[in-house]
Amino acid sequence: MSITDIESGLLRLRLLDEGQSRHLAPATVADVMQAQILHCPPETPVSEAAEMMSRSVCSSILVMDLGQVVGIWTERDALRIDLTNPDGFNQPVARVMSTPVKTVRPEDRLDEVAQRFGRDRVRHYLVADDHHRPLGVLTQTDVVMNQGLEYYLRLRSIDTVIGQPPLFTDPNGSIGEAVVEMRELGRSAVVCDFGGEYGILTERDVVRLVARRQTHARIADHVSRPLLCVNSDTSLYRTRVLLQERGVRHVGVLDPNGILIGLIGLSDILTGVEQLYIDELKSALEDREKALKISARNLRLAERVIANSLEGVMITDPSGRIESVNPAFTILTGYDADEVIGKSPTVLSSGRHDQNFYRKMWEALLHQGHWHGEVWNRRKNGEIYPELLTITTITDENGELTHYAALFRDITELKQNEEQIKHLAYYDPLTGLPNRRLFNDRLNMALAHAHRAKGKLAVVFIDLDRFKRINDSLGHAMGDQVLLHASRQIQLCLEEDDTLARLGGDEFVAVISNLEGSDQAMHLARHITEQLRRPFTIEGQEMAITASVGVSLYPDDGDDYGALMKNADTAMYRAKELGRNAYQLYNPEMNATTQRHLSLEVAMLTALDEWQFQLYVQPLVEADGTLYGGEVLLRWEHPTLGMLPPADFIPLAEETGLIIELSDRVMREVCALSRRLQEGGTPRLLSFNISPRQFHAEDFASKVQQAIEQGGCRPELLLVELTESLLIDDALTTLRQLNQLHALGVGLALDDFGTGYSSLSYLKRFRLQVLKIDRAFVRDIHISERDLALGRAIIDMAHSLGMKVVAEGVELAAQRDALYNAGCRRYQGFYYARPMPQEAFVTLVQSGARLPVVG
Repeated sequence: MSITDIESGLLRLRLLDEGQSRHLAPATVADVMQAQILHCPPETPVSEAAEMMSRSVCSSILVMDLGQVVGIWTERDALRIDLTNPDGFNQPVARVMSTPVKTVRPEDRLDEVAQRFGRDRVRHYLVADDHHRPLGVLTQTDVVMNQGLEYYLRLRSIDTVIGQPPLFTDPNGSIGEAVVEMRELGRSAVVCDFGGEYGILTERDVVRLVARRQTHARIADHVSRPLLCVNSDTSLYRTRVLLQERGVRHVGVLDPNGILIGLIGLSDILTGVEQLYIDELKSALEDREKALKISARNLRLAERVIANSLEGVMITDPSGRIESVNPAFTILTGYDADEVIGKSPTVLSSGRHDQNFYRKMWEALLHQGHWHGEVWNRRKNGEIYPELLTITTITDENGELTHYAALFRDITELKQNEEQIKHLAYYDPLTGLPNRRLFNDRLNMALAHAHRAKGKLAVVFIDLDRFKRINDSLGHAMGDQVLLHASRQIQLCLEEDDTLARLGGDEFVAVISNLEGSDQAMHLARHITEQLRRPFTIEGQEMAITASVGVSLYPDDGDDYGALMKNADTAMYRAKELGRNAYQLYNPEMNATTQRHLSLEVAMLTALDEWQFQLYVQPLVEADGTLYGGEVLLRWEHPTLGMLPPADFIPLAEETGLIIELSDRVMREVCALSRRLQEGGTPRLLSFNISPRQFHAEDFASKVQQAIEQGGCRPELLLVELTESLLIDDALTTLRQLNQLHALGVGLALDDFGTGYSSLSYLKRFRLQVLKIDRAFVRDIHISERDLALGRAIIDMAHSLGMKVVAEGVELAAQRDALYNAGCRRYQGFYYARPMPQEAFVTLVQSGARLPVVG
């Protein structure tokens, strides 16, 4: 009996003592079945049925006729499709389905049903009630994941269920040939060898190909790679966990040389262990019955435990002479038994421990009967290694000492892991720089030194600008490379005694000791920003980054860790507010700005809950004075600060993420105002601005639709205003969102044209109905021939693209007249009306008044 047998016996007892209730009340089919039924009629084309399965990530589809299940089409059945014949995809599923469908009842015990899979040679059961009504589907996967095999699976390695070797196929062969092989040999998958890396083609992949009606496909183009692989000694429990975590159904089994020797799926686990598990459980019950009768076998069992133990065992007589050792002793020390028997254990001494160490060891053995601790010993080859050692005194029935027993194991790997954990506790795993914890210690030490020496030091806070864009667009792997580059560039700017740390994300901080004054700190900050913005190349891609740097000085800006870090952080954010790619030394006025931002952030949460915001509307006017609509603007009626314009709180809302909630509410308010105008018989166009963060949200279009439906307004009376930068950023997302808004019937306007990129390409690519000329072009249009020419060109271009033009910032009659002569017929500005509360706007609209007319 091996050590595994002993552990197995002990585990059986635990099964009985701790898990008996579980086996007395086993799980039923109803507990784990899939209640949602995927089904189709018999005449459904095979490709359509396959598409339904792929979309629902199901391994089967029931074929139902007049409410009755007439068959089932599974991933295994997909192998019967001839992928070289396109007509095969059009055949009705009834022609290739499996029938009749094997059924189980919801109250059937799961462990009993598990055994039926092998007998019935199926992987799916229809779950039906006594009236044959379908309730769900039960798969082998459901059983393996839920049957409660954990105890047994931990005891068995994956090599116990390996059956046939994996079926290899040429990656350059056709899918059709592979499917024929799988069908004829009864395999659920084939494997391709890509020079040491393996790929896999499964029945599920075949279903996808059928769904796509794909013929004559090359195997290499559709395999999943790399194949998830484990070593042959991996436990079945760990294998099952891996399959579940990775969302796959096959795992490759590698021998010690890394050669693929098996391919195991969830069905193989169930088929291979189910009956063995039942036998094991029966054996556990029998062992418990015999537990009181095996005392006579304890000695032989102990001998075998010692012989098969992975721990080294050494037995000595009372004088300390070695009497016996086990095989593990030889493996760990290098000494054969005949080389040490009769000798003293000092043959293993490393010389690292003094006499006091051994004196305390023998005192513990004498007074307590045992000793446990770490020692350093020497192998036969001279290598010194750490081991965890337990020495126990053994006495006879009279209490007389007869032997000493020592058990030990090599803890070299454990020591290495401890060192690695210690390193991870104080250093950043990506850059190898000190982390926040170690930086805290280093800064406090530097402060203590500066205090004693009456010197100065600086804390430099460095934040990479727009680093999130790199991660989002190029991936986290590229982002990591950029962080490594940044850490190296910053270190080039520092002296040997300085400390650079990575706090997390794209934030770095440095402590500069032996500082002579603020000029030196400013020079260093400038040097860092210049060093970082130099172009560099990663994996053939040329890149450039910038950083915002904040500096606080000791003792001028604080005399402890918290104050210096806080003030350096405040200075860094001030650098960002100045446009990024900048550096700032801290000054006390920054705290006032920070405090105001913090108070506004807190107040904004209350403002959203209590809706302290008001809609203001600035009229949109036609040349004849008709008020045809208005642009909706937002004001915050702050309880103490009064009415705040958008510039005071919109950037803060963007920064904190509250802009989404705020914008969603504004959309609902706009729709409600639109409906009110409609019901009053005076419908008008209402335009409103959208933040980039809101626009790029996946559910933006659905939120617009929801606001329209809840508000009960007409979508054609809504105009969404977009900026040029928003359109250019992530063009694919922009195009998708614009198409969805078009489908809703909502109008789209390009706001502030001329202040951004002014690219004609996106005017051509994106369908926009309105172009709004920025006030910068309107300001001098009545006195500047150049501005007039630019304005006329913009108006002509927009008209030629079928777009209406609105001029913003019209404040003078002369500006209006110049715009009119240039072809613009719609205006917005103080000449007509300032933004007004929505109530005043409604009154103005309902009065039917006309605003100043072009004379």
